[in-house]
Amino acid sequence: MPDPKYLKPWHGIPREEIKWNPTVDTDACIGCGTCVTGCSRLVYRYDYDKRKPVVVDPLNCMVGCTTCANTCPTHALHFPSLSTVFALESKALVHHAIEDDLIARKEQLAFTDSIPHPDRVLNMKVTALKNINNKTLLLTLTPVTNGDCFCQFIPGQYVEIIPPNGKWLPRAYSIANAPQNGGSIELQIRFVNEGRLSDWLFKELKQDDVLQVRGPRGNFTMKSLPEKSLVFVAGGTGFAPIKALIEQQIQLNNQRKMELYWGVASAEDVYETDVLLHWIKTAPNFKCTVAVDHGELTTLPQGIAAFSGRLADVISMQSQGFKEADAYVAGPPVMMPGIMQILIDKGIQSEHIHVDSFGL
Repeated sequence: MPDPKYLKPWHGIPREEIKWNPTVDTDACIGCGTCVTGCSRLVYRYDYDKRKPVVVDPLNCMVGCTTCANTCPTHALHFPSLSTVFALESKALVHHAIEDDLIARKEQLAFTDSIPHPDRVLNMKVTALKNINNKTLLLTLTPVTNGDCFCQFIPGQYVEIIPPNGKWLPRAYSIANAPQNGGSIELQIRFVNEGRLSDWLFKELKQDDVLQVRGPRGNFTMKSLPEKSLVFVAGGTGFAPIKALIEQQIQLNNQRKMELYWGVASAEDVYETDVLLHWIKTAPNFKCTVAVDHGELTTLPQGIAAFSGRLADVISMQSQGFKEADAYVAGPPVMMPGIMQILIDKGIQSEHIHVDSFGL
């Protein structure tokens, strides 16, 4: 029987509802017993007659753990895709359960030494606020104090918004522009159903409100040589860091060969089309393709190539291959395995694919 101490809910979700445990390929298994003796949660027992491990208590298995499969010498152990865990982590209730646990156990979990960070905290005023289809919020934030800025930020990095009154943990958002005079930054925030901070930002934030913003952080920055062709792939508001990177490259060299593939749920979720059209007009070697998962395409302006279907499928059908190119991919974790495989199939080596994957 499963050990009761391992049956507690996983970040608010009953363990019984989570399909996460190993299966044994008995043909590949050599019966070495590494998995049986290495699992401290007693997921396995050992059949001494057949010299094979047996999964007896699958609910004892730690969600997301694949240690036994990683150490199996014949790769005889298999788990569900990690997309299963990513899908759970995308739920607001899971994120809130983790947040509440961190806050409640602060005395136990707090790291008391000081770690130096190159970031800083600025007070920034909301100088522009635009709601796109009730799903995406475009914010422009400007330093309250003249001369303040995240002057050292590099396109592709992110900042954190510190919730009002320190009520919750900070939330990270990619900066959606290259550095500009005045120190303003743009953020693209997607609405998260029941999300604490996103609910507050969408429903209560107003023009001229002041937010505390910390940063910059992250290393999803340009790493490619100037002569390299670039492929950019964005899912939803993964467009934010991609936009900053493209803006940077057009400012430096508008002759560079670049392709953008942007996947959205519906045509109404495409925003900043004026920016896309400007890039198409001013950068002769820039190509933009939008993949719309469902719905009509007629709302998109002429000049933007749009196709119905999943982002990975559209890339597969519309691209001619990406030989000798580097790729920069930003979006939710669930899209990453399919996109990575398509890019590799199209000729990009895995070490030349740079990823910025976000959850909530």
